[in-house]
Order: sequence, then structure tokens, then C-alpha cells
Amino acid sequence: MDDVMDNDKRWKLCIKVVREVLKEPGQVIPLRYLEKRRERLRLPVKVVTFLKKNPGLFDIYMDRIKPKTQPVKFLRASDRLACFLEEEKKIKEDNEFLLVDKLKRILMMSNDKRISADKLLHVKRDFGFPDDFMSSLVPRYTNLFRVVGTPGDDPSYLELVSPDATVPLSSIERRAHEESLKNGRPPNPAFVVRLPPGMMLKKEMMEWTRNWMERPYVSPYLDASQLDPASAEMEKRTVAVIHEVLSLCVLKRMAVPILGKFCDDFRFPNAFPKIFTRHPGIFYLSLKGGVKTAILREAYDNAELIDRDPLVIIKEKFCQLLKEGHEEQIKKEQMRRAAILQEMQLAAIRNRDVDIVIKKENVTSDSNARDECSSAEEGFEEQVEEEPMKKTAMLKEMHLAATGNRDTDTIIRYDNDIDDNNAMDESSSAEE
Repeated sequence: MDDVMDNDKRWKLCIKVVREVLKEPGQVIPLRYLEKRRERLRLPVKVVTFLKKNPGLFDIYMDRIKPKTQPVKFLRASDRLACFLEEEKKIKEDNEFLLVDKLKRILMMSNDKRISADKLLHVKRDFGFPDDFMSSLVPRYTNLFRVVGTPGDDPSYLELVSPDATVPLSSIERRAHEESLKNGRPPNPAFVVRLPPGMMLKKEMMEWTRNWMERPYVSPYLDASQLDPASAEMEKRTVAVIHEVLSLCVLKRMAVPILGKFCDDFRFPNAFPKIFTRHPGIFYLSLKGGVKTAILREAYDNAELIDRDPLVIIKEKFCQLLKEGHEEQIKKEQMRRAAILQEMQLAAIRNRDVDIVIKKENVTSDSNARDECSSAEEGFEEQVEEEPMKKTAMLKEMHLAATGNRDTDTIIRYDNDIDDNNAMDESSSAEE
């Protein structure tokens, strides 16, 4: 049953933020103003993060808070949210008779057939009443309701003009009459007891529960002023009132502290919270969120609501709005990732083409380099082959040069000898 509370955390937080925006003048609010109200709204994240997690609720646009100031971000209801609000209004208009009957039954269970207007305003959403029901719904049924005082002032009450002489049937009594029509037996109003799986009652507790269940059913609409507050009948009547109040709620549950506000109106004992632990087969007490919440066990099958109020469709439509926003966000994210992947693939193809061109250029360059290298090698080989020939030619030239030099020396020596001989002859002649 705690899953029931966990599943509703998100949409409750979203509807709280939506109402905060809609109650502003023009139904718009600067983003920074809403950020300052986070603590009061119990918003666990920043407003920007909240908007990203819950797309489709609001549109963001730029506007000025005052003339001649810099534009800032504003929030307003999106087209999708505006359509939902119109649907909600129409559903409540179509079920106006149900809302009037609920309000009438709540007043009939009270002591003096009147309840403080402030208390009723505090529980309006639990019963599905419009936010402005005191000014829009009540004035249209002056034959049933009368406002004593001015709503918003203290004290201010809503009371029945003329209570019906016939006592209306409670949800348990209606079910008993339906079963009676089917089986032909006299109606026997009784609470439906469903113990949690695995829960075993002690023998003494089982006997007490059996004896308590066998006592006659006490209608929550009967006058209880004559009942002893400590009697078993009074406890039976208290359980019947809480059961009827929860059955009138849209989601068949209500916070225990809120129920406690009606102790004087419904003649609850001071220790009325013990009712939930004394009757675990009728009520489930959830501690989720740090607040005790009383849940009508027979209205749920595990976490699924089976006793459906006609107004519960409003919650379902709002949850569908949130779901569509998430699906749209996921689709956009998938498209964005697909676009990035396609761009990466195109970039890879372009890079591959560039690599092919570069490889071709490299191959051409390598081929040219190899040709140049081959030419250089051939030139070197030719140079190597020509070198011995050059050396041989040089040696020949050197040999010839040497031969020429030797002949020249011989001629020079011969000439010198002739010159010496001539000189000697001249010297002899002179002596002679």
C-alpha cells in the first residue's frame, strides 16, 4: 500500500507548482520569483531542473517585470496544460451533482450540520471540489447551503439550510442493499475486513474483532449526541464516519492530521488515531513522506484503485500529460542523438576519403621517391663503373707525363753536356 503514496509523489508536486503559477496575476510568474518559493513548495530541486524533468507543463519566455528593466525569464501554462485545465473544468461541471451531494453528506455527518468554511477549503482537493467552490458552487444552491459570515473571515461557516428528514445511505449501506437485491436476503451492513498478507491476530484480538463486528452497524448520518463516548457503539460510529469520509475522497485516503481538524465536528475522541491500529483490516496507515495517511483498504487491490470516483479521471489525465511530455522529451533526445551519430558517420566518411587521397599522394610520392632513388642508384653505379676507367686514364696520363718529364730531363742533361764540352774546348783554345 505504500506504493500508492510513492506513485503519487511526482504528480502531487507538479500540480502544486501548477497551482502556484495559476494563482498569480495573469497566470504568469518570473522564474526567479518561483525559485524563491522552493522551500514553501517543498521543491527538492531547482526550478530549472524541475522544468527539465517535467517538460510540457510550462512555456518559458522573456518579459520585463517593470518598464525600463532588463527582460527576465517568465513562466506560463503551455498549450497542453491549458487544454488539460479546460478538460478539468468541464469534468467538474459534468459532475456538479456529485460534488453537491458530497458537500451535503459532509455537512450531514457534522454535529450541527455546519462546518467552518476554512476547514472545507483545506480539504477541497481531497473531495474534488473546485478551488473557488465557495463562490462558484455554493451560491447556485441556496436551497441547500447557506454561508454564515464572510469566507476568509473568522468565524465563517457553511451550513445546511434544511436537512433532509430521510437519512441518506452510507457507502456500506448501499453495498448491503445491492447484495440484498442479488441474494434476496435482508440487508446486513458490515465493514469489509482485509488483513494484510502474513498478518496474524492473536486469539484475544480475534475474539474482540469478531464481537465488535457482530455489533449492529451505526450510520454516520445518525445523531450521535446520545451515545456514550467510551462505548463500543461510539467506536463503531467513529469507524463508520472515517470510512464514509474516506469513501467520499477522490483517492479514498486522507492525511490523519487533516482528519483531526474535524474532531469537534464529527465527535471524534481525542485518541481517534488509535482507530487505525485497532482496525488494520479496514484501514491502512501509511507513514510515507513523514505524514500519517489513512487509506481505505477495501478501495485498493494492492496499489491499484478499484473503487473509482468519477473525478479520478482528472488525475489520470494529468498523469497522461506528464507522460506525454516525457515521451516527447525522450523522442527529441533520440532524434538529437541520431543526428549526432549521423554527423559522426558523415565525418568518418569524409575523413576516410581524405585518408584515401592522402594515401594516394603518399603512394605517388613514394613511387617518385623510389624512381629518384633508382636513378640515383643507377647514377652511382655508373659512377662506380666509370671510376676505375677514370683512374686508369689518370694513371696513363701520369705515366705519359712521367715519361715526358724523363725524356725532357735526358734532353736537358744532353744539352748541358754539349754546353760543358763546348766550354772546355773554348777554354783549351784560350790556353793555347
